[in-house]
Amino acid sequence: MSAHGDVDLGHTLAGWTGTALAMLGSLTLGAAMCLHLTWATLLGAALTAAAALVTWVLHLAGWGKPSGPRPAAEWDWRVRDTAARGGHTNCLGCRLAGRGGHAGHERAAGDVALPSSPSSPVSGASPMSSMSSSSSR
Repeated sequence: MSAHGDVDLGHTLAGWTGTALAMLGSLTLGAAMCLHLTWATLLGAALTAAAALVTWVLHLAGWGKPSGPRPAAEWDWRVRDTAARGGHTNCLGCRLAGRGGHAGHERAAGDVALPSSPSSPVSGASPMSSMSSSSSR
């Protein structure tokens, strides 16, 4: 048991790498602003942007974790996530990459399936067109 209790804090290779790059980028940006160095400001901004990109790529490669708690056996930061290839349900990073959260993946509790085409009160007319014709009278 750690000082934080028996919880999954999400320490992953993707998380540690992204955090280290973001800290380095922020440190570079801060020093560049104090020293008035344009090239160092650009370098710091590039490192900070690279942190997000590298974290995302590592997450997609299986070195991150899905949302929510994991089993205790998978808490070590060196454990690879084997479900990452198919995408995690409700994961923004996976959806941006075209994985997970699509038809064929399980829906999370509370998600509602919407009908593909809403029924119209007037055959062949959209609900908005019937509203606009009635409001002009």
